[in-house]
Amino acid sequence: MKIIHMLFFFTVFSFTISHASLNDFCVADLKAPNTPSGYPCKPLARITSDDFSFHGLVAGNTNNSFKFGFNSATITNFPALNGLGISALRIDIDQGGSIPMHTHPDATELLIVVQGEITAGFLTPTTFYSKTLKPGDIFVFPKGMLHFAVNSGKGKATAFGALSNENPRTKILDLLLFANKLPSNLVAQTTLLDLAQVKKLKAQFGGSG
Repeated sequence: MKIIHMLFFFTVFSFTISHASLNDFCVADLKAPNTPSGYPCKPLARITSDDFSFHGLVAGNTNNSFKFGFNSATITNFPALNGLGISALRIDIDQGGSIPMHTHPDATELLIVVQGEITAGFLTPTTFYSKTLKPGDIFVFPKGMLHFAVNSGKGKATAFGALSNENPRTKILDLLLFANKLPSNLVAQTTLLDLAQVKKLKAQFGGSG
């Protein structure tokens, strides 16, 4: 019986440990399947210095309802991040624009302002924490907290961010509420919003119902 238990725990452990944790680094082979233990590593013979650099954090497209754009470096476009527990992004917010309320369920985010003025903050069930940031200022959003950022100055605002996950998930509150097929009357009833406003927002974000 003890042998069976040992074999069971060894099997579970072998499936939960990642490929990356067994090596100094593990540049993901994105052409291979993504398994429960992550992407397999590219062979060392195929790895070059180019694998460890990324050139895609350019200004994002701000032509949308919120007047913000972003570009990110995650495992899906920067395979060298595989297993390192970190990713990066660039945020551009036009004057009067904002990043809507959202969460990263699996990552803490560090926001670094480099241009303009940004008011950033996050909410808890009982309070909120917010600060107006200038170039060189940093704000941290703890993992899973509902948070936001607003261009509170004149002209464009730009910030860079780092997240404690190589492929973080993002859940935007507006899209969850208004870009789905949940009947509008249920959205109105559960949010206390006016039904006409719910339908207007669903039309804006591509929802139905």
